[in-house]
Amino acid sequence: MSTTQSERLRELLEPLVTSQGLDLEEIAVDSVGRKRVLRVVVDSDTGADLDRIADVSRALSAKLDETDAMGEGEYTLEVGTPGAERSLTEHRHYVRATDRLVKFQLREDGELVARVLTVDDEGVDVEVPGVKGRKATARRIAFTDIDKARVQVEFNRKDKQDAQDAKDMKEEEEA
Repeated sequence: MSTTQSERLRELLEPLVTSQGLDLEEIAVDSVGRKRVLRVVVDSDTGADLDRIADVSRALSAKLDETDAMGEGEYTLEVGTPGAERSLTEHRHYVRATDRLVKFQLREDGELVARVLTVDDEGVDVEVPGVKGRKATARRIAFTDIDKARVQVEFNRKDKQDAQDAKDMKEEEEA
């Protein structure tokens, strides 16, 4: 997609996405055979459920139908969220990743996998998991030291509330 088409689409669609309480994260036009696919990625601090995605999809579709932003050829509109292993590129992405495990590619210190604890304007405070029975350690990472960051999928993580519930149950059984 040309930069001008991308910019035109962003200028056209971003106000609609914002009016639905979402952030426009990404726009991409890909060719699939003879057809084109317009992929729009949206998100918000509270997440984007299927109803919100459907609402914004209808609004975007109507707006695109009334303009020539996609030209005369056929295209398919796909609206979705960034996905589980999203890249963190904006300050708001780091805020949304609070309490999530993130793989950081640091400019000088290589890779680091840590849980995001807090985020401010200068960087993130993280908890680096302990290895082989060692305790987790806290660390501060400045945004200027981060080359790339990506949320990691956790399949076996015990939620804090689940852990507290299990502890409470055990105490009740012992009483």
